[in-house]
Amino acid sequence: MSDCIFCKIANHEIESNYVYEDDLVCAFKDMNPQAPVHVLVVPKAHYANIVDNVPADVLEAMAAAVGKVADACGIRESGFRVIANTGDDAGQTVHHLHWHVLGGANMGERLL
Repeated sequence: MSDCIFCKIANHEIESNYVYEDDLVCAFKDMNPQAPVHVLVVPKAHYANIVDNVPADVLEAMAAAVGKVADACGIRESGFRVIANTGDDAGQTVHHLHWHVLGGANMGERLL
């Protein structure tokens, strides 16, 4: 999608603070972090959300990227959250599938 900010970041049309990347997905630091570690994992191809017929290999790559991000950011052992907002009522503001990886502090009862 030509006007999608996450497509542009994932495909390096706009540079970002990248944490991990492979052929299918990209992970970069959120510009408005809600936790000490707040990284977005996005597919390079455009899918509006998690129920947009996302191929299994893309979902698998996203899941693997979460582990890579947790390792790179030092939060695997202490714990982290993975959140996917789907649709306007859930708070999805960029309509390109993305998972928030949040950690680096006790998240307690806090919701994103």
